[in-house]
Parts: sequence; structure tokens; C-alpha cells
Amino acid sequence: MGRQAQEGTEPARAGAFGRVRSALARRPLTVDALLYLGCACYALVMALTDKHFGYRVWGAFAVAGYGLALVHTCLLVLTPRAEHSRLRSRWVGVGAVAAVGMVAPLVTLLARRQVSGGDWTDAEGLWNAQPEVWVIERAASALLSTGTPYLDIAALDRAPHVHDYTPYGPVMAVFGLPRALAGGSPVTDALTDARVVFALVAVGCVVASLRLLRPRPVPIRGAQLAVVFPLTALTWATAGPDLAIVSVIVLAVALAATGRAGWAALACALVTSAKLIAAPAAVVIGFLVASRWGGRALARFAVVFTGVTAVVTVPVVLVNPRAFVEHVLLFPSGLGEVASPAASPLPGRLIASTGEVGTVIALVLLAAAGLAVLLWLIRRPPRTAADAALRIAVGLAAFTMLTTATRFGYLVYVSVLLGAVLVFRNRAAAPLGTGQPGSGTHGDHAPLTSS
Repeated sequence: MGRQAQEGTEPARAGAFGRVRSALARRPLTVDALLYLGCACYALVMALTDKHFGYRVWGAFAVAGYGLALVHTCLLVLTPRAEHSRLRSRWVGVGAVAAVGMVAPLVTLLARRQVSGGDWTDAEGLWNAQPEVWVIERAASALLSTGTPYLDIAALDRAPHVHDYTPYGPVMAVFGLPRALAGGSPVTDALTDARVVFALVAVGCVVASLRLLRPRPVPIRGAQLAVVFPLTALTWATAGPDLAIVSVIVLAVALAATGRAGWAALACALVTSAKLIAAPAAVVIGFLVASRWGGRALARFAVVFTGVTAVVTVPVVLVNPRAFVEHVLLFPSGLGEVASPAASPLPGRLIASTGEVGTVIALVLLAAAGLAVLLWLIRRPPRTAADAALRIAVGLAAFTMLTTATRFGYLVYVSVLLGAVLVFRNRAAAPLGTGQPGSGTHGDHAPLTSS
């Protein structure tokens, strides 16, 4: 009887979601207009009220970018019978946001950083780049000179400051190497700004993922969510490391889904050794490899992942193990000599702020969420790139919402991965019988229509 009731609720639930999706699909331009309007309002609030200079600069440009996209969308709505042309493509709005709301503010902030600086100060109103940019660039210089990207906090001849910390894995310093090696003049400093490196890596990983999975066509809704949504656009112009990390995660998913377990493991090892927030993604990708390609592929994945992680991490740890633990483990968890500034008012942080009991409750909720995702992986392991991206998005959303030290900006992982889900669902089937990794005989689902 209980099973019959459950079976009865599933079609109803599917019908409700189906009706919502159908309604949205019938009016895509209306949805576009509402999306751009909401994004423009968010950007306007940032431009007028935010304490960070870089955020205000982004907001001013983004208002114009989203406004242009909104105007274009409204013209499409008002002229439904006009002759079709490239200028009437919905992609024009995406391009307007990318050019005006992403590239333009990045170039402006790069140029202004060379003129007026703003690094290494507590005055957010002077920052032309967020602290993670200059911290990572310093980490690269420290890696070249001392063999470790981490300052020895205990050896400082002054009280430690939050900017003394590099709360990333050793691989993150690689993004600062171009500036450490080739910087020195205003032009080279601008060209080797860590944000430029982050952007190039993100674009490269997206292009590689699309070439691997060949979605036909790329759904515009996926691009809107992953690329021009405010979380992505703001991060692109002012910081960037999270975009590089999530793009490598997306690439690792694509590699695993097309049978390249070793390369997927390499990507997972590097990205986890850059930022520990990527560790849950490596677990999900391991499940994808096992469910799609079997135990031998999983063993290869595990060996490569473990080996590469050891190769890039152990030498740095041996140089100064105390500094590694202080920067990578204690500081992000709030146990370092200086408190972590990651304190956005999300549920986990708010619950923990009530006291010791609240902290315990938040940790229990976080553990419960992690266990729920793990059970989901065991009972329904991912079989496609879209499946894996969805599970990673859910896991990182739970982590961001429930951890006791978090940033609102971490939700960029969720928005990008959900956009990737929509794109990966449109994966084109390769010719049957090719017998190659990622071919139609073993590939993801045939293309699905997605708005």
C-alpha cells in the first residue's frame, strides 16, 4: 500500500514540475526579460551601496550590460513577426552582458590597479582586486623564493593579519606564477594579473568540456545561469579563483563521462590541491567513473588521484608542515591565530552564532546533509555528466549553506554547475559502434531539448 502511494505521488510531482517547465518553455523571452531585470536590479544595488570599490565598478558596468540585454529582449517580444536575423538571436543579450558586464569592468579594474594600487590595505573602498588576487600572487612569489607558498605565521615579528594567510592548497599558487615570473612593469603586471589567468583557465576548461561532450545545441538557459548570472560576472571582474576551480571541476566531469578516468583523476587531484572545497566533487566523479566504466577504471582513477595529490602537496608540507596546517586547515575552519573573515549570514553561520550549542547543531546538520548526498550517490550513482554535475551542485550548496564559516560567493559553484547540468543534458550522441571513450555506445543520453 505504501509503495502504491509512493508511486502515485511520483507522477503528480513529475506533472507539477512538468507544468512549470512547460510554462517557462512557452514564454522563453518573458523569462529572459525577468532574469535580466532582476540581475540589473541586483547590479544597481551593488553599484550604489557596496563598500568594495571593485564591486561598485562591476555594478555600474553590469547595470548597463543587463540593461542592454533587457532592451534587446523587449524588442524581440514586441516584434514577434520581424524577419529572423542574427541580431534577433537571444544570444545577443548574453553577449551584451559578457562584453559590458564582464570584460569591460575587468579591463577597467586591471588598468586602475596599475595606477592607484589598493593592495594590502584594509580599506575596501580602495580595492581594485579582491584580497584573494594579491594573496595568490604573493603565494607564487613565496613559492619561488622559499619552496612554500605559506608565510610562517609563528615567525612573524608582529601580530598576524588576516592578509598574511593563504587559505588554499599549494596548486593555487600556480595562478600567480605568471606575475611572479613576468611582472614588473605596468603592462606586464596587468597582463599577468591573477584574474587574467583565472579567466583564461575558466574559458579553456569550458571550451574543452564542450568539445568533449558536444552538446547540440548549447541551451541558452544554461549559458545564462553559468556565465552571465551575477555571481559569475561579479567574480570574473573582481576575483576569479572560484571560477577557475569550478571550471576545472566541470572539465573533470566531462573527462570522466567520456571514459578518460586517468585525466579526470589528474584534474580532480590538481583542483582539490588548489582548494579543498573541490574534494566533494572528486568523490562524486569517482562514483561516476565506477558506475560507467567499472572497477578497473575506478582503481586507475584512485591511483592517479592519490599519486598526483601526493606529488604536488608533500614537498610543500615537508618545507614547513606547521605553516601548511595553519594556513590550509586551521585558518579556514576558524581555528587559526586570526579568525577567518568568511562569515556570510547563511544558515550554518547564523545557527553557529547562537553559541556552542548552535555550533554543534550546525555541524550535525552539515554532517547529515553530507550523509544524505552520500546515500544518494550509493543508491543512484551518476551515469551521465549531467547526473554528476547535479550531485556536485547539491553537495556544494549544502556545504555552503550549512558550514559555520562560509561566503555567499561560494554559491557561484552552484549556479555554474546547474548551468552545466542544462548544457550536458543536450549532449549529442556520437556515432554508434565507434568503441571509443565517449562514443554513442557508452556516451551520455541522446540530446534533450532544453530551454
